[in-house]
Amino acid sequence: MANLVYSNLEEVGRCISEAAPRHYIIKIMSFSLLAKTGIDKYESGEFEAGGYKWKLVLYPHGNKSRNVKEHLSLYLVFADVASLIRLDSEVHAVFRFFLLDQTKDNYLVVHDAAGKERPFHRSMHQWGFDQLIPIRSFNDVGNGYLLDDSCVFGAEVFVTKEMSSGKGECLSMIKDALSSKHVWKIENFSNLDSEYNESQQFFAANHKWKIHLFPRGRRHELGTHISMYLALADSATLLDGSKIFAEFTLRILDQQQRRHIAGKVTGLVAQAKKVGLKILFLWLISIMQVVGA
Repeated sequence: MANLVYSNLEEVGRCISEAAPRHYIIKIMSFSLLAKTGIDKYESGEFEAGGYKWKLVLYPHGNKSRNVKEHLSLYLVFADVASLIRLDSEVHAVFRFFLLDQTKDNYLVVHDAAGKERPFHRSMHQWGFDQLIPIRSFNDVGNGYLLDDSCVFGAEVFVTKEMSSGKGECLSMIKDALSSKHVWKIENFSNLDSEYNESQQFFAANHKWKIHLFPRGRRHELGTHISMYLALADSATLLDGSKIFAEFTLRILDQQQRRHIAGKVTGLVAQAKKVGLKILFLWLISIMQVVGA
């Protein structure tokens, strides 16, 4: 009896159909050359069924990786595996394989006897029959499956359910987090001619950070204010979609009268791109007015 991949105890149904498969047909000419050329498996082109793309994979001498002997193996493969991984989704389908009896002009249909749907997902994107049909029965001219060294296989695929894990997130707060301080002393400030300047990296709260300074302001503050950002320097270590909650103060020191200018910020760091670098900008604050300074 044929076995379904990873379900060796499943019952396999067989019936005869006068109707051709609805979704895909493969006709193989010179079938014997597959053995002579040493081809272990044949992979079909893609076909569409139920709004998804599929492929058939045939092992004319049995799937050796699963220790199949003296049988043909045939599998249905979800062709766009990348989309399953990207969306973390799962597609359930019921499928049937067809083998043409060229003498009687009807089809042997091999299927799950219970009509059980099979899940296709990132770790299991292939289902099928290890033992589709004995090679001896397939080669027997009296059965009509292999005539003039040609044969015809087919498939029907019916999508029954689509599932997605959806999106979610977890918020983890650090109680009594340690505070850190970093001093950035800038020499020859009036000679800064870059759009923005960044400090050396410094370590705080298990991450590396930088200060970004726009000496002539940025966006709406361009030409009227000095603007500063706190930037996460090791953003590549964050998982996609993750954020860091931070509370910090940016300060410009008054070196004479100690009338410092400061801005306190509390917020979530989220990913953004700037100047071709993957940098995390948290908040923009206007530090001081350039006009009249």
